[in-house]
Amino acid sequence: MSNLAPHTSNKHCFSEPVIFLAGPTASGKTELAIAIAQQFNCEIVGVDSMQIYKYMDIGSAKPSKDELSQVAHHLIDYVNPDEPYNASRFVSDCCHAIECIRERDKIPLLVGGTGLYFQALEFGIFSQPQIDEAIRENLRNEVLERGSRDLHKELQRVDLQSAERIHENDSYRIVRALEIFRSTGKTWSEYIDEHKSAEGRIKRPKKLLKLGIDRNRDQLYERINQRVATMIELGLVAEVNMLLGMGYAATLSSMQSLGYRHILSFLNGEWSWEKTVELLARDTRRYAKRQFTWFKKDTDVNWYYPDKRNELFTKISKFLAI
Repeated sequence: MSNLAPHTSNKHCFSEPVIFLAGPTASGKTELAIAIAQQFNCEIVGVDSMQIYKYMDIGSAKPSKDELSQVAHHLIDYVNPDEPYNASRFVSDCCHAIECIRERDKIPLLVGGTGLYFQALEFGIFSQPQIDEAIRENLRNEVLERGSRDLHKELQRVDLQSAERIHENDSYRIVRALEIFRSTGKTWSEYIDEHKSAEGRIKRPKKLLKLGIDRNRDQLYERINQRVATMIELGLVAEVNMLLGMGYAATLSSMQSLGYRHILSFLNGEWSWEKTVELLARDTRRYAKRQFTWFKKDTDVNWYYPDKRNELFTKISKFLAI
């Protein structure tokens, strides 16, 4: 008997039209999302595991105040940096946002690059396997003794798929993945794939249109390099210092995310400024590549290059007319 069970809070999310707009970082989602929202009477829901946090504006590349004022946005600047947030809570919060948007006779437009959140909303979240408490405690001690990077190498050997989506400094998720494997003999990735497969066999009518922004890889990487330069110019270092001054610990999961952990390494004297900028750009490019890999696996996504906006708008028009 499978221990996989769908999350029930998303059962009504797709009874009426919903649009997904996904893509890697720096692909141009914000600009396109605002244009879609204005054209088709939408409100935007953020699907981003970092833009959810207050005060973390520059490093998460949040929409500007002007962009936020043009269209109603949800689940951006939503929780404090030290507040736990995960896919399960996102599903609940997102479904509530969708209901509120529909009450105003608007179309929910879900925009972001966090593939796990999109997947959790569409397919639900599997019931968690039972974890041996002794294994969990041992892993917590191993993090302190061996360090998260060493445990990440172990994760690469037993569950490469999870290791590719979890950063080597993310000790919380590394421990989560390893405790599942050590307790059950199956990987976290296998549980997710089995759940997605089981849900896929349940034929539920869905009024869902999935769109993706495609870009030439060299062009995307150049945009990422420019974004990193812009973040620095806007004051990313000052933002990290502000967060530390507000009492948010460097060890928080939010503070160990892309960009913030790089600046922390610089402030701690681990890296020179030149190395910090170089690694931030490199790791952002690698993150974008992982995002592309995730979304490209979904054959239901309709991909468009930014210069094909008219074709994309036609696709949306036909979807909403059904």
